[in-house]
Amino acid sequence: MALKTKKSENSNRKKRRSRDNFFMNEKFKFILGIFILLIAAYLLISFVSFLFYGSDDHSRLDLPWRELIWNSEIHVSNKAGKTGAYLSDLIMNRGFGFASFIFIYILSITGLRILGRKIVKYKRSLIFYLVLLVWISICLGFVFPKKDAASYIYPGGQYGFVLSSWLSSLVGNPGLILILFITGLTIIIVRFESAYDKIKSLFRKRVKPEILSQPAESDERIEVEESVSKVIDGDRDVVQAVFDPDSEDQGSDEIANHPVSTKENVSNDEEGLELTVHKIKEEEGDKEYEAGEMEEYDPTLELSRYKFPNLDLLEDHSSDNAEVSNEELIANKNKIVETLRHYKIEITKIRATIGPTIKLYEIVPAPGIRIAKIKNLEDDIALSLAALGIRIIAPIPGRGTIGIEVPNQNPEIVSMRSILGSRRFQESLAELPVALGKTISNETYMFDLAKMPHILVAGATGQGKSVGVNVIITSLLYKKHPSQLKFVFVDPKKVELTLYSALEKHYLAKLPNDDEPVITDIQKVKYTLNSINVEMDQRYDLLKKAHARNVKEYNKKFIQRKLNPEKGHRYMPYIVIIIDEFADLIMTAGKEIELPIARIAQLARAVGIHMIIATQRPSTNIITGVIKANFPARIAFKVASMIDSRTILDTPGANQLIGKGDMLIASGGELIRVQCAFVDTPEVEAICSFISGQQGYPTAFMLPEYNEDEEAGPGNVDLNNRDELFDDAARVVVMNQMGSTSMIQRKFSIGYNRAGRIMDQLEVAGVVGPSEGSKPRQVLMQDEYSLERLLNSLN
Repeated sequence: MALKTKKSENSNRKKRRSRDNFFMNEKFKFILGIFILLIAAYLLISFVSFLFYGSDDHSRLDLPWRELIWNSEIHVSNKAGKTGAYLSDLIMNRGFGFASFIFIYILSITGLRILGRKIVKYKRSLIFYLVLLVWISICLGFVFPKKDAASYIYPGGQYGFVLSSWLSSLVGNPGLILILFITGLTIIIVRFESAYDKIKSLFRKRVKPEILSQPAESDERIEVEESVSKVIDGDRDVVQAVFDPDSEDQGSDEIANHPVSTKENVSNDEEGLELTVHKIKEEEGDKEYEAGEMEEYDPTLELSRYKFPNLDLLEDHSSDNAEVSNEELIANKNKIVETLRHYKIEITKIRATIGPTIKLYEIVPAPGIRIAKIKNLEDDIALSLAALGIRIIAPIPGRGTIGIEVPNQNPEIVSMRSILGSRRFQESLAELPVALGKTISNETYMFDLAKMPHILVAGATGQGKSVGVNVIITSLLYKKHPSQLKFVFVDPKKVELTLYSALEKHYLAKLPNDDEPVITDIQKVKYTLNSINVEMDQRYDLLKKAHARNVKEYNKKFIQRKLNPEKGHRYMPYIVIIIDEFADLIMTAGKEIELPIARIAQLARAVGIHMIIATQRPSTNIITGVIKANFPARIAFKVASMIDSRTILDTPGANQLIGKGDMLIASGGELIRVQCAFVDTPEVEAICSFISGQQGYPTAFMLPEYNEDEEAGPGNVDLNNRDELFDDAARVVVMNQMGSTSMIQRKFSIGYNRAGRIMDQLEVAGVVGPSEGSKPRQVLMQDEYSLERLLNSLN
C-alpha cells in the first residue's frame, strides 16, 4: 500500500513538473505574447469605432448581453462587431472613459515583454500608467460631466464621473481642483526625474547680473570684463578681487588658470561691485562617472525572463525516515550512566538532543570529577552501547557540559528539498548563500561562501564528499542569477562534474577557444588557474580606479552608474572555482598547480573569486601547509584514521563519524557536526535541464587569455655571460642523467636563485629540456663526450 502511494506521489510530481515546463516553454510564451498583442489591436479598433459609431449602437447596447451576442439579426456599426461594441461600452462608458486607451498601451508593452522585448522597469511603468488612468478619468469626469441625456458617452467614464462627484461633494470644486493639481504634479515629478529640477528652478531667487561672462568650456574657464586678480590657496579658496577701471584685461589670465566649481559672492565695498566665482573641485584619481538621468544598471536585464529552479525538481527523501523512540533514548541514557558509575564517575544532570543522524547527550559531572577521565572512556561507552562513531566533546564550548554523541539506530535522510525550502534559506540576504544540511539540533546549517572565503573538502571514498559538493552548487543555483555568478569546474576524474556542462551558456566560465565547458585536461587546468590569476589582477586594477575595497562596493557603484564603462569598468560576477580530486592534480602537476591556487586563495576574496577544493586523500603531501594556511574553512567527512583527521581539521574527530554525509565543519575556531543534505544525480540532471532549457548567453563567460610564453622560463639568457659553475653543473647533470635545480643547489652548496639561473642556462645550451613542473627535467645529452664537445664550442 505504501509503495502504491509513493508511486502515485511520484507520478503526480512528474505531471506537475511537465505542466510547469510547458508554461516555461518558449513556444507557449511566443503564442501568449502574440495573443495579447492581437487583443490590444482588437480593442484599439473597437475603441476608435465606438467614438464614431457609438451613437448608432447606443440603443442596441441597452439590450441584455445574451440577446445581443446570440441574436444574429441584431447588427451594429462598430467595426469590431458586437463583441467590440460591447467591450467598448463596458470599458469606456461604464469604466474609465477616454483614459481607457491606456489599457491598450499596457497590453502592448506586456505582450512585447513576453516576446522578449526589453521593457525598462516594467513593473514601475505598469503602476504609473494605472495611476495615470484613474487620474485622467477623474479629471475628465470633473471637467465634462454628462448632463445631456442624449449624449451616448462619458468622457471620464462612469467611474470618473462617480469619483469626481463624490470628491466634489467632500471638498467642493476648489478643493477637488487643488487635489487634482497636486496629484498630477506628484505623478510628473515621480515619473520624470528632470521635472523636479525644472519645477524647483521656477521658485529660485533670481541672481543679480554677474560681471563674469559665461564659462567658456563647461565652467572650466572664466573671463572677467573688469580687471581682476584671483588667488586660490589649496582647498581654502581664498579669493582676492581688485578692480581697476582704467584697465580692461588685467588679471583675466590669472582667473582663467584656476578651475572652480561652486558659486561664491565676493563684494568690494569701495566700488560696490559684486563678483561671483565658480569653483571646480580638484579631480582626484578616477572621477566617478556621471550618467545624468539614466536609470540604474540591471545586470539581469539580458536574461530578464530567467526563472530560478523550483523545489518540485527535488525529491522529498525524508518521507520514510523513522523517528527515534523514547525507549532508545532511555536505554542509551541508562547505559551511559551505568558505564560511568563502573569507573566511579557520578553525574548530576543529563539531557538529550535528537538530531537527524545522532543524539547528543549532555552530562554535568559531580564536583571533583576530572574531564580527562571521562574523555578516556570513549571506547568503553561505545562498547556498552554497541555502537560505532561515539564521540565525546569535553567540554562543549560555551555550555559548561560534556557531550556524548551517539548514532541513531535509524539515521534520517536530510532532503535537499527541505533545506532549500526552509525559511532561513529563503530569506537569506547573504552574497553567496549555501545551505549544507542540518545540525544536531535539527536547524538548517547555512554559511556565506563570500565570507568563508575558500573551502577545503576531504573525506574517504563513498562517505558523501561528491554529494556535499553538489549540495553547495545546488544552493548557489537556487539563489544567484546567471549574471551574478559563474563557475569554473575542474574534474580530473571526468565523471563527477560533467553533469553541469549543460549550464555552459548560463553559469560557466572558461578559456577562449576551449571546447569543453568542464575542464578535465591537466594542462588546461594550469592555463585556467593562471587565467583566473590574470582576471584577479585585472579586477584589482578596476577596484583601485573605482576607490572600492571589494567587489560588493564596486558592483554597487557600477549599478548606480557611477563608473564609466568607456574607461574599462564592467559588472563583476562572482566566480566560484570547484576542483574535484585535488590529489590527482598535485601528483601530476605539483607546484604548477599549487602556486596559482595559493595565490588565488591569498588574494582573490576581495574581488569575488572563491575556491572549493575536494580530495579523498587527505595526506600531508597533498594538503600541504600552503594549502591549509589559505583555506581556513574545512569540511571533513569520515576518514580512515586520526592522522587524516588531524591533517584536515588539526584535531581528531573525523575518524569517528558514521559516514553517509555525516561531517564536521571547522570555521572560525568552531567545530560543528552537520548531517549533509542529500541530492541525487537525477535531481541534479533535472535542475540542469530546467536551466539549460531557458534562454542563455551567446557563449560562456570568457576568462582572459593566458599566454604560456609569459610563464617563468629561461627568457633571454646570454651564454656569453655564463655562471662560473656552468661547466661543472653540466657534467653533474649528464653524469647523473637528472636535471634538477635542487640537485645543483645541494651539490655546489649555492642558493636556489643561482641554481635556477644555471638551470636556465643549461636549457638554452641544450643540455636539459624545458621545465615539467615538479618532475626533473629531461637530460638531452646522453654521454660526457657530447657534453665536452658542446662545452668546447661554447668556450
